[in-house]
Amino acid sequence: MTVTLTEAAARHVASQLERRGHGLGLRVATKKSGCSGFTYAVDYADELGADDRVFESHGVKVVVDETNLSRLDGLEIDFVKTNLLNQGFEFHNPNAKDHCGCGESFRV
Repeated sequence: MTVTLTEAAARHVASQLERRGHGLGLRVATKKSGCSGFTYAVDYADELGADDRVFESHGVKVVVDETNLSRLDGLEIDFVKTNLLNQGFEFHNPNAKDHCGCGESFRV
């Protein structure tokens, strides 16, 4: 089981954690939403819970709780900038069987 960050995503998360001044890493989860079933939820991980799994990519920790792991196993998170105003995470999930038309949600 693994969840990884690309080098670009790791650099972005590390700089945001440094700017914030605290945090263990990036917390990634799923929540029921959208027309396909699930959407990604991304936040800072400030503490670890008993059910959390920790992965590390390029020196940055990614935290996923056990309830989300089956939907996120193999997930690669990238950070892309298309221009100065458009930037964000891209999720490459081998478990996603379908995506909604707008790309905001997925089905496993």
